[in-house]
Amino acid sequence: MFEGTFTAIVTPFSEGKFDQDAFKELIEMQIAGGVQGIVPVGTTGESPTLDEDEHLEVIRFAVEAVDKRIKVIAGTGANSTSEAIYLTEEAEKLGVDGSLQVTPYYNKPPQEGLYQHFRAIAESTDLPIMLYSVPGRSVVSIAPETAGRLAADFLNIVAIKEAGGDPDRVDLLKAALPEDFQILSGDDPLTIEFMKRGAVGLVSVASNIIPQAISDLVRHMNAGEVEKAQALHDQYEDLMNTLMGIDVNPIPIKMATALMSLTSEEIRLPLVPLPNDKIDTLRTSLLKYGLI
Repeated sequence: MFEGTFTAIVTPFSEGKFDQDAFKELIEMQIAGGVQGIVPVGTTGESPTLDEDEHLEVIRFAVEAVDKRIKVIAGTGANSTSEAIYLTEEAEKLGVDGSLQVTPYYNKPPQEGLYQHFRAIAESTDLPIMLYSVPGRSVVSIAPETAGRLAADFLNIVAIKEAGGDPDRVDLLKAALPEDFQILSGDDPLTIEFMKRGAVGLVSVASNIIPQAISDLVRHMNAGEVEKAQALHDQYEDLMNTLMGIDVNPIPIKMATALMSLTSEEIRLPLVPLPNDKIDTLRTSLLKYGLI
């Protein structure tokens, strides 16, 4: 279901509004680049600053634009369980292929709270669910034992995006989860290390601008062609590190798509555009790879 490369796609804006034309071009670029799917309105899609109507409009447009050529995994998580349920139910009606459910942020729930949160969502939908553990943003992580409990109790909880920055977490998750449960990397630079340990794919930021390279890297790893994958990683390591390290996501990738004339540089407060000195660093990296 979730094997391969899934692009955590940016949400382009024009004068404060969702830019459908730019989004359509980004989607076509992803499809041409060979990714298995897109993830609209995740963290990279600025979901915390979209209201519910905008959130669902982005999902609706993504489903229509993709037209079943690749998968659409909608980011429908929230720190409010009732909001996550509502968004997930509405996304299911819109025809998405799955749901990405982020760990509730700010609330700092205990593991039992996480279990009950994801339980309520799983019981509200027939969609395949990918859990999303990202402690750098939500403070708490999904313990392997909690993920294992959820996988055992709910057949539609089938995958996890692990974005804790520690490849060793894959070993712990593998030990706690069913054999067919799918683990995906949430960090572009760590993809090979995650996949060596048993991850089957990646939810990628970098694939917004280099979809072919990222999808080829993941494809090589799933085919056991580690040397080919490593060669691609080494080739694009500087760019991946720049996108993930120069500022908080999605500020760098939003500026990168702007420098490539794919979107405007508009980003919603409380995020702000990349500072000029960092733009120079990013521009140098994009020039190095012939992207601008």
